[in-house]
Amino acid sequence: MIRTAQASDAPALTQLINLAFEVERFFIDGDRISLAGVEDFQRKGEFLTLQEEGRLIGCLYLEKRGDRAYLGLLSVDPARQGQGLGRRLVEAAEERARAVGCTHMDLRVVNLREELPAFYNKLGYTATGTDVFPKEAPTKVPCHFVNMSKKLR
Repeated sequence: MIRTAQASDAPALTQLINLAFEVERFFIDGDRISLAGVEDFQRKGEFLTLQEEGRLIGCLYLEKRGDRAYLGLLSVDPARQGQGLGRRLVEAAEERARAVGCTHMDLRVVNLREELPAFYNKLGYTATGTDVFPKEAPTKVPCHFVNMSKKLR
């Protein structure tokens, strides 16, 4: 079942996101997000969650930005990856963005996560440019963001 997260879901969201992003420890130390970070995101946008038998197994962040939407923090329990759950969440986010009048969905991935552009390409996203990685998040190796976008209408 996919639903919008409530404020009370913030601790479980924090735990799932950090678990899913442990794969990035090869280039960055520490947790991906704090509880305060999740709560801040909830004030600006919303998290869509995927639950199974009352347990959170996937989520993503969605924020309306004018006539565009931003998708971020796609997270699936590592034990459940490869089962199409990420695709289901992205499709639900796109449907929700269309319903509120968005014409495009934007996202960004770290260039070192080479599997991610291919995943999003399969869903219709194309690279649109790059951005610098924030200096306040020191990395073990140089990296940057790859911006991607998809037309929704």
